[in-house]
Amino acid sequence: MDRILKALRGHKHPLGTFTQLKSTTAIEAMAYTGLDYVVIDTEHCPAGIDFVSSAVTAASAAGVSSLVRINEIARSAVLQSLDVGADGLIVPNVETVEQVRRLIHWAKFPPLGGRGFCPTRDGGWGYDVESRAGTLVYMARCDRQTLLLPQCETRGCLEHIEEIAALDGVDGIFVGPLDLSIALGCPMELDAPVMQEALARILAACRAAGKYTFIFAGDAKAAKGRFAEGFDSVTLGLDTMVYIDAYRTMVDDVRR
Repeated sequence: MDRILKALRGHKHPLGTFTQLKSTTAIEAMAYTGLDYVVIDTEHCPAGIDFVSSAVTAASAAGVSSLVRINEIARSAVLQSLDVGADGLIVPNVETVEQVRRLIHWAKFPPLGGRGFCPTRDGGWGYDVESRAGTLVYMARCDRQTLLLPQCETRGCLEHIEEIAALDGVDGIFVGPLDLSIALGCPMELDAPVMQEALARILAACRAAGKYTFIFAGDAKAAKGRFAEGFDSVTLGLDTMVYIDAYRTMVDDVRR
């Protein structure tokens, strides 16, 4: 079982971050920070499946879980990220229940879904323990331990959140508060009443369905607040911004 699931199932609060640096070294370095997982972002970063494969491998070697935020609701984006060994998927721009049903079909093996089978990296090319125990054992492991997290960042997803969260095959919901605030007419006003109502609704829907809740936070203070609100996991910051902030601070200190 990977690090993020161990934390979640142990009722702890895993912390992650987004990476857009396209650097396996940066991902390996995260193992020394205390972070539990890294989100490899292919939505807002021009990263192809070759880099995703290398990034997932680097995270696995360093003992950090890997989630991939795919760049479109498409079978190839889902299948290839899982085949190279991602521990889960975050799917942006979800609007409808039917989109999520398709995601489940592509991401989960029968009888839950219809994911295509091939001996690939996620099963040791057919030679890991579960694969050698039989295809059914391998498929059950994948369905049990691979996270499928639709991202609630649109008005459509919010309006259908109870039905989406309750779908068998959805493991949790990832909240994108920035885009959600834009969709709700209060850009970047994350404490606006309409945002607080939306977040409370998402939390309630996930609790009722027994699903995990993830959310992005820009800094440590915001992350602590999200945990206090009841979110299971926070994805803290973005490595490019941390990189810039760290160097700006050092440069300012030298020149002050």
